[in-house]
Amino acid sequence: MQTILAITLPFFALILCGYLAAWRGLLAEAAIPGLNGFVLFFALPCMLFRFGMNTPVLELLNPGVLGVYLTAALVIVSFTIAVTHGAKVQLKDAAFGALVAAFPNSGFIGVPLLVALLGQAAAGPVICTLLVDLFVTGSLCLALARADAGSADSVRQAAASALRSALSNPLPWAIAVGVLTSIIGLHLPGPLDVLVKMLGDAATPVALFTIGAVLWRADRHAHSRTPARLYLPVVAIKLLLHPALVFLLGAASIALGAPLNKFQLLVLTLAAALPSASNVSLLAERYGADNGRVARIILASTAAAFVSFTGLAWLIGARA
Repeated sequence: MQTILAITLPFFALILCGYLAAWRGLLAEAAIPGLNGFVLFFALPCMLFRFGMNTPVLELLNPGVLGVYLTAALVIVSFTIAVTHGAKVQLKDAAFGALVAAFPNSGFIGVPLLVALLGQAAAGPVICTLLVDLFVTGSLCLALARADAGSADSVRQAAASALRSALSNPLPWAIAVGVLTSIIGLHLPGPLDVLVKMLGDAATPVALFTIGAVLWRADRHAHSRTPARLYLPVVAIKLLLHPALVFLLGAASIALGAPLNKFQLLVLTLAAALPSASNVSLLAERYGADNGRVARIILASTAAAFVSFTGLAWLIGARA
């Protein structure tokens, strides 16, 4: 446990630092979008580019990994909507709740944390989960959110818009360019290689600090103060049910001979146990959903994940 804590504690401590810096005014609120932009468009793409270069294509697109994780994501989305949709939670809000229940923070937290915890080999499976969430889970939930309007055209437009948004995200393109660079045997010139390395090395600390600041901003700009009974069940689904389902599906797949090994299942289970993706609160605000509820789910899952994720990593024997 001490070894695992030595890895997870600094990650979550940096998130807390970002939250406290924004709360105390040490980080101006106007600077938060700039920090987020630096991570999303510069630092994180460089980090993922390097992982793409050093990870075999078959590991990035492993059908066993993709199948298990995608199935679990679809089940979690369906289940979350089924148990939360009602008089107090409309379909749009239920869909965003399902999104944060099924979409872990794989980019900002998952890739660096799982690589630090399990080694370079963890990069392939966790990148697989990121691709599933960007292209399938996110698109599906945004389409369902628009279904609340009752128009088939609006649903199709929302699905198309979500897909365009995923395609405009620099993260999958950074992975793809890294893979292509590796396949054709291209080597970056010395100064450019150093620049990419510097930006990639900056990704983890700045991303974690930014998550904390984004969480503070989301909570501050929440349109409502959601009762705990309307968001804590989703937190439990994210941190407990999601990883349990991934583990059970993965174990069954291995027993049936699927192209999935125990290490990949370990990575998938821990990826599912990560807290909710922090940027979903911005999407909820943009789509006119109850961003207060979404912000509470993300904040609570991030705070609780320090205990739940660390405990799960210790329980299943995660070590590099």
